[in-house]
Amino acid sequence: MTSLFDQTALADLAERLVAAARRAGADAADAVAVRSMSLSVEIREGAVEESQRSESDDVGLRVLVGRRQSVVSTNDIRADVAQLAERAVAMARIAPEDRFAGFADESLLERNAPDLDLIDPELPSVAVLEERAQAAEAAGLAVKGVAKSEGASASAGIGGMVLATSHGFRGSYLTSRHSLAMSAIAGEGTAMERDYDYSSAIHGADLEPPEKVGRTAGERTVERLNPRKVETKRVPVVFDRRVAGSLVGHLASAINAAAVARKTSFLKDKLGERLFKPGIRILDDPLRKKGLRSRPFDGEGVAARALAIVEDGVLRSWLLDCATARELKLKTTGHAQRGVSGPPSPGATNLHLEPGALSPDELIADIAEGFYVTELIGFGINGVTGDYSRGAGGFWIEHGKRSYPVSEVTIAGNLIAMYAALTPANDLEFRMGTNAPTVRVEGLTVAGR
Repeated sequence: MTSLFDQTALADLAERLVAAARRAGADAADAVAVRSMSLSVEIREGAVEESQRSESDDVGLRVLVGRRQSVVSTNDIRADVAQLAERAVAMARIAPEDRFAGFADESLLERNAPDLDLIDPELPSVAVLEERAQAAEAAGLAVKGVAKSEGASASAGIGGMVLATSHGFRGSYLTSRHSLAMSAIAGEGTAMERDYDYSSAIHGADLEPPEKVGRTAGERTVERLNPRKVETKRVPVVFDRRVAGSLVGHLASAINAAAVARKTSFLKDKLGERLFKPGIRILDDPLRKKGLRSRPFDGEGVAARALAIVEDGVLRSWLLDCATARELKLKTTGHAQRGVSGPPSPGATNLHLEPGALSPDELIADIAEGFYVTELIGFGINGVTGDYSRGAGGFWIEHGKRSYPVSEVTIAGNLIAMYAALTPANDLEFRMGTNAPTVRVEGLTVAGR
């Protein structure tokens, strides 16, 4: 197990690839090596249904000949580096010119990487993962009204990267990950309902207890029994924090500089304009300790930093890598993501909507009639227009309280109007890469019978 945490061989390979590319005629080159290892166990009705382990080391080489760029990759870390470099340079020489291709300015590179506490050295055995999943499933089945388990799972693993460039950057990091989930079923025949709970953390000690995960899954499932349909109407819609992060995720897609540069984003002309109510703040923070998407530098070696995407309700920044920054005549925000088989592209890290002042109960207290969403289905988002339409399930709100379960409805609106009418509660938790507290959105159409 210790060898998995040692990236010395990968770092050496990346440096040799860069040197070989320069010898082959590249004007500039970078190499990225990606390591991953995962171990998972799935339980159903007390028996192990599946156990998997995977390990891989992959490497990619990007070269520039003038403004012509190419990328080659392999999962054979014993490959002939000279041959790989020569192939990459030959491909670049016949590639079309890309006037925005290039590497990060040296002044932006990470030179003193912070400790983000991303490694748990105690990765669990298969037996420990099985115990966690068994305990979660047993707790779910013990909830009165739960008919059976749809399964429980536990997993652990590590992932990380090494990056070397021809202009002097050398960096690497590793991240561990632990997760636990349980899904329960209640009811019978055509009246069955299901729900789930999960926990995910960088360190195993930070996982929620398996008994709590299973119990919460069971309780949520029983709450959904005997759902009703509702008449189509326009009402306030409250998104539970389990699903509210999706609204922030749609924002991240819309402010991705690649979409902005292609003019395929409904926010392409909104930089510097008010999108949300005053006081709303949305932050992307790759430096959060133990963050699920934390990293000391981005896919181009640019030093990571926290970025307020929305400040006091105003859209302040796109998510930029170096190429899109050049295209839009801006400066990279250090949001390049990188795999081994393609050039960098921009993307979010630890993204969250900061909490408001009201509790979830206070947020719905004045709603005479509305919809509390706990589940979203499908992906009916038009990235060009911002039109929003998704299947949903949850609870009907009457006289300021959740009353009865609701299923088979669609909620519809437009994201620009939704963002302008959004109010966050105070119950933010960091459970995923993109997080939000419970939020209330005024005036959405709930389409039922």
